[in-house]
Amino acid sequence: MKRNIVLLLFLTLSLRVSADEGMWLPGLIGDRIPAMRSQGFRLTADDVYSVNRASLKDAVVRFGRGCTGNLVSDRGLLLTNHHCGYGQIQAHSSVDRDYLTDGFWAMSPAEELPNPGLTVSVLVRMDDVTDRVLGGVTDAMPDSVRAATIARNVKAVIAAATEGTDYEATVEPFYYGNQYFLFVSEVYRDVRLVAAPPSAVGKFGGDTDNWMWPRHTGDFSVFRVYAGKDNRPADYSPDNVPYRPRRYFEVSARGVNEGDFTWVYGYPGRTSEYLLSDAVDYIARVGNPHKIALRTERLRIIGEGQAADVRTRIQYASKAASVANAWKKWQGEARGVDRLGTVGRKRALEQEFMRWAADKPAYRDLVDRLHCLYDTLQPYAFARDYWAEAFGAIELTKFASDLSAAGEEKRPALAAKFYKDYSPAIDRRVAAEMLARYLNTQPGRFVPEGFAAEVEAAGGPAAYADSLFARSALVAGECLADMAPDSLAAVLRRDPATMLARRFNRLYATAIYPECRRIEREITRLYRLYMRGLMEMQPGRAFYPDANSTLRVSYGRVAGYRPADGIRYLPVTTLCGVIEKDDPAIYDYDVPERLHELYTARDFGRWAEEGTVPVAFIATNHTSGGNSGSPVLDGRGRLVGLNFDRTWESTMSDVEYDPEICRNIAVDIRYVLFLIEKLGGAGYLLDEMRIVD
Repeated sequence: MKRNIVLLLFLTLSLRVSADEGMWLPGLIGDRIPAMRSQGFRLTADDVYSVNRASLKDAVVRFGRGCTGNLVSDRGLLLTNHHCGYGQIQAHSSVDRDYLTDGFWAMSPAEELPNPGLTVSVLVRMDDVTDRVLGGVTDAMPDSVRAATIARNVKAVIAAATEGTDYEATVEPFYYGNQYFLFVSEVYRDVRLVAAPPSAVGKFGGDTDNWMWPRHTGDFSVFRVYAGKDNRPADYSPDNVPYRPRRYFEVSARGVNEGDFTWVYGYPGRTSEYLLSDAVDYIARVGNPHKIALRTERLRIIGEGQAADVRTRIQYASKAASVANAWKKWQGEARGVDRLGTVGRKRALEQEFMRWAADKPAYRDLVDRLHCLYDTLQPYAFARDYWAEAFGAIELTKFASDLSAAGEEKRPALAAKFYKDYSPAIDRRVAAEMLARYLNTQPGRFVPEGFAAEVEAAGGPAAYADSLFARSALVAGECLADMAPDSLAAVLRRDPATMLARRFNRLYATAIYPECRRIEREITRLYRLYMRGLMEMQPGRAFYPDANSTLRVSYGRVAGYRPADGIRYLPVTTLCGVIEKDDPAIYDYDVPERLHELYTARDFGRWAEEGTVPVAFIATNHTSGGNSGSPVLDGRGRLVGLNFDRTWESTMSDVEYDPEICRNIAVDIRYVLFLIEKLGGAGYLLDEMRIVD
């Protein structure tokens, strides 16, 4: 009977690669076209991805380091999320020029704002280079030799792909190193801010609504990509001209209805769909709960500082959003894993694998060896979490470390950026709390020698933090501005913040990181075999590769869901809900007066539907971090929305996707166009776009 139950669990897990699950490589999308067509897709594989002619891949870009963007005009106009452009909006803001609160609308190209360091990458092509990367590699060779051989081969592949061009290229592993792909891109370095709604629109609901549904967030911002006069990447120059893309998205004014086919084209960051039960158990039971607790305290301290001072609110707006994003995601992830019984389901798969592998020497002891490695890894992984989330949360020591490592020529810019958005009062309180928690959870071998005694002698973590901040010359930047390089270097060497950072970093580099790296290398090596074995055991299963920040396609349909007994969420929200949530006493819900006026006058223009304006919708597309800003497209490849989030109940989709409850959240493109035209008065931007009914 027990065996039958295990088999039933395994079969359930095996069959969960549903029609809506998966993040597929666009260069191999031909295999998925029949399934997509059955749901409403009307294009060809070449329309999605082609090297020989313009295709939709040319209209989707990687925005910055972790988001996606959409090209929507032949003049390089780009749409992404407000939260993707948040750092740039915040960098241009000040108390006198508060673009976070008031929004920003360039009324001509001359008013567009440059953003040093921001890049946009356009994929040129992707190629399967597995044979070239694994050339000369054998299963019998030592791991160090294997790694060196692969590194040498990768270097040669990249050199051949970029020789004589200004292209940039990477080679990325798939299925834990069973397959490798080359990605060649053009990277544009002149990207200018064109428009952003007020935060009360673009970040409406703030951290309270983050990851939640129903959602009423106009999460978009507008940038423009510039190039040299030859349309090639160029550093910022007033002489640059708008980039002319090979392809840009048509924008649909038709909207979506429940049941409509949609697909997402973008750069999802990281998923781990094939993890063993041990890893998922650590995430849900150990790692996430502790990281959540640490960030809860940081957010409390930051929030109190922001509430007390307008300047601090602006300084810490982007920082608080960054801290809160993962904090809330981890909570939903742990709950989702528990609700689905993911750990038990994976254990059932592992038991089935062991039975299948019993007469196969290459795989026979594989799962047991992985279990042992995870047991060995856990204390080191826990220490790493605390080094990153507790000690790493102290801005002063991180700055001291970064400044010490930087060259003389980079230190002034690094310091200017740090002090612009720094509150010593907040950081001192964070340091006291984080050091206390570090000492309360970590055994002596993961604490710098003598540090616990020093904290006790000082009178406890709070008193130690007070002393540290009183003695450090780095707390206030004024004394550093006119200091000669040699004098600054001398100050850095003996500053208590630098010395503390050095002690913790040395501990990490000698006692934590090497063991984590050694064990995880062995785990990765065994995962390569485990993945190969799974594919042999389940030859009829469609295995999609884990996300790794490379371009992917996912597809599904617009659909509501039931998060709990007696509750069903509809798949769309409207401007009526924005007005219903309005609360002038809360910054994130204080609807701009102009938006109130438009609503009262029902001045919605062509974007009206049933007496209001659609705001957001949800669908079953499989997405992850990095898909922020991704185009949500209809069956003909027309832009219907901008992906910006997932529902809280579905954040576990990074480790297991559930088609019944996993939903991505998109801002309806009609709300974006309405806000640009009516709220921002920048209707000229719509004239650049190709808007179709």
